[in-house]
Amino acid sequence: MPRVVVHVMPKPEILDPQGKAVASALPRLGFEGVASVRQGKRFELELAGPADDAALAMIRQAAETLLSNPVIEDVVQIEVLEEEGA
Repeated sequence: MPRVVVHVMPKPEILDPQGKAVASALPRLGFEGVASVRQGKRFELELAGPADDAALAMIRQAAETLLSNPVIEDVVQIEVLEEEGA
């Protein structure tokens, strides 16, 4: 069964306190050279059928209405993962 991954990120104009906390912790832990961090969400959906255009359109609609908050988040990527053994 194919899996689809949906990546959701805060809109650029939205403050990201979790990302700021991670960015400030990295140097304290010895990880230098990171200018900024934005934290998002990743959803993995396993489809019951093929990852055809209709299924991906349905996933896009679900991503824009349920998986993300369209006021403060953008769906930045929807990708189909290769099936194992394919």
